Amino acid sequence: MSRGAALGRHGGRDVWTKRLPGDTLARTSSDARFNNDGGLQPSEGTVDRRTFLKAVSAGLAATPFLRHSDLFSFPPPETPAQLSIITGPDPAAATKRAVEAIGGMSAFVSKGDVVLVKPNIGWDRTPEQAANTNPIVIATLVELAFGAGAKKVKVFDNTCNSARRCYTNSGIEEAARRAGADVSFVDERKFKKVNLGGEVLEEWPVYVDALEVDKIINVPIAKHHSLARITLSMKNFMGLIGGSRNILHQKIHTNVVDLAGFFKPSLTVLDAVRVLTANGPQGGNLADVRNLNTVAASRDQVAIDAFGATIFGLTPDDLPHVREAHARGLGVKDLAALAVVREHLS
Repeated sequence: MSRGAALGRHGGRDVWTKRLPGDTLARTSSDARFNNDGGLQPSEGTVDRRTFLKAVSAGLAATPFLRHSDLFSFPPPETPAQLSIITGPDPAAATKRAVEAIGGMSAFVSKGDVVLVKPNIGWDRTPEQAANTNPIVIATLVELAFGAGAKKVKVFDNTCNSARRCYTNSGIEEAARRAGADVSFVDERKFKKVNLGGEVLEEWPVYVDALEVDKIINVPIAKHHSLARITLSMKNFMGLIGGSRNILHQKIHTNVVDLAGFFKPSLTVLDAVRVLTANGPQGGNLADVRNLNTVAASRDQVAIDAFGATIFGLTPDDLPHVREAHARGLGVKDLAALAVVREHLS
């Protein structure tokens, strides 16, 4: 007896649920798809993650809108979706609904938490060029985290281009600060060798501020990558580590799974508002950008990357890191095995 998902209509929404025996998997033409066209040094000393976090806890370490009606009723809060895929012209509304559909921010952030909202700010590019995470998506998540009771929300990334130019031209610094976030540049003195426990990455320099937070919300942008084919959520963790990126690129698929297994985000939100379809990860040519106006969210980072593959006309199994992360038990790559909510906001 196979297990999967069935698609049904619910108040203008495509709602995917676990299917019963004999049901078949259906798709709608509304699925957004298109074909793919195309070093900081570590500080001295070594700690593993458990030892570091114990030290921290002991004080030994430093510091248009969605209509609410019966026709547009939300899934019952006791049975939230496992993956939400929301499309609409307003990135803020799509982000809010994506998080709400999987249980709301209070399912991921508790009162008093220090939260890292981790964007991709790696490149000196504007939002229209789709090389960095959409600043409206980031600001909305910061607001939602505070609304759920977060004590502090941090935003930072280890950039590839000049940090000041990346933070400014991406629009993320201004948007996140306005939402109340603590936005900071990465300080190369604050990397610490940590035992990642990976299959390839064992000991590696990790940014201390990423170790000190209570929760991580990973917010990648979906885009083409010349080496990895496409870059989604797991590769976004490279912005939390130091060391040589050339070494990381040598076994990139396994390395990003090692990072995903170490950081284990509480929530992953995929920005597919604008998608870079070629010449990534840096981009620069507006002809390579597709406007999909989509935001997806899940506590399952493997499911997010599995869905991200479909944006580029690929299957989850086309991406080695998705196959490996699934095999390691980090999440589910079979979207048909998940309860998925798809909505189209006006």
